[in-house]
Amino acid sequence: MTADPVLIVGGGLGGLTTALALAKRGRQSRVLEGAPQFGAIGYGIQFGPNVFHVFEHLGLSEQVRAIADFPAALRMMDAFTGKELIRLRTAASFRTRFKYPYIVVHRIDVHNVLLEACRRNGAVELVADAMVTGFEERGDSVAVTTADGRSFAGPALVAADGFRSLFRAVLIGDGEPRSSGYVAFRTIVPMSELRADVARDCVHLWSGPGLHIVHYPLRRGTEFNLVAVFRSASHAERGDPGSYRAELEHTYRDMHPTMRALIAMLDLRWRRAVADRDPVRHWHKGRVVLLGDAAHAPLQSLAQGAGMAIEDGLCLGELLAAANGDAAAAFRRFEAARLLRTARVQLESRALWDFYHLDDGVARDVRNATIAEWDEAHLFDCLAWLYDGAPLPEAASRPG
Repeated sequence: MTADPVLIVGGGLGGLTTALALAKRGRQSRVLEGAPQFGAIGYGIQFGPNVFHVFEHLGLSEQVRAIADFPAALRMMDAFTGKELIRLRTAASFRTRFKYPYIVVHRIDVHNVLLEACRRNGAVELVADAMVTGFEERGDSVAVTTADGRSFAGPALVAADGFRSLFRAVLIGDGEPRSSGYVAFRTIVPMSELRADVARDCVHLWSGPGLHIVHYPLRRGTEFNLVAVFRSASHAERGDPGSYRAELEHTYRDMHPTMRALIAMLDLRWRRAVADRDPVRHWHKGRVVLLGDAAHAPLQSLAQGAGMAIEDGLCLGELLAAANGDAAAAFRRFEAARLLRTARVQLESRALWDFYHLDDGVARDVRNATIAEWDEAHLFDCLAWLYDGAPLPEAASRPG
């Protein structure tokens, strides 16, 4: 790679991780963020042990631990009875098996860890208020234009511009994301305001027909993160808080009283349709490559969308640094290294989505009886492919 900075479009978790991975290998990058300033919006996020392999490599593991909560267990609950269906403890035996912890953290907090690391590193240039509106290849470089008329060029471009990526629309052209038919409401409230009778030290998934609720603590147990998801005929439509409340109450009318207490806490201003992307085999063309949700957005079933973007960032940064100027070769190696893992996350997330939301009573009974037999060893075996992390490809281990 030449001394000119690699362009990274998008200052989210994946883009910043790519910049730090390049910087660790002495390569410069320029991160273009469309918002007026770098920062994150959002709610809670879950990270499995696999993501700590990246944080450790970048020297950020302790900083992330310092802003994280460490749930005692992951629990799946029956939406009708309130009975615990399965529990995966995430304490000593979990950490012994997977080396690293399972954490929950506010997206803003983990984004700030990466952002501050970038600001401290002279190899990373952060350019805010740079909304990219177009791009073109120019022989041995690629150039972008921004909404305010500026132009930036570099030897390669990493498109970490998210779910509705401008670059995906051009490189792949597969239209809108695939709708799941579900919507999600997200809310964070002070833990002191929580009145529902739930354990406050675990990640909970309440599973019901065409609906679920997820909740867990944040910021050292001072905040409560709540997500309610359900199938909706109006998933693609905008409404008002009154219609949203009526739909929520109707949808959850037969669920356990705890679930009804939880939905009463929701802030109805944040409502989003839930969607993903189909796996595709190629994420690059010429000197441009897609990363994270721009390449392989999954449903939330495995809580791995951000984790896959962060893993992408380290892998791609290492491969670009080792490419000796051949961006296209680095991108091919990146696809080869990441395709099957990210596609498996996408496809297993879809399968789990259906598993969580079974409508048929007999099917739910079969599921519940089956998972009741799963012990810790079985769960660890099922999760090993994901939580053991992703080794860097051989090309990335050679000096750049």
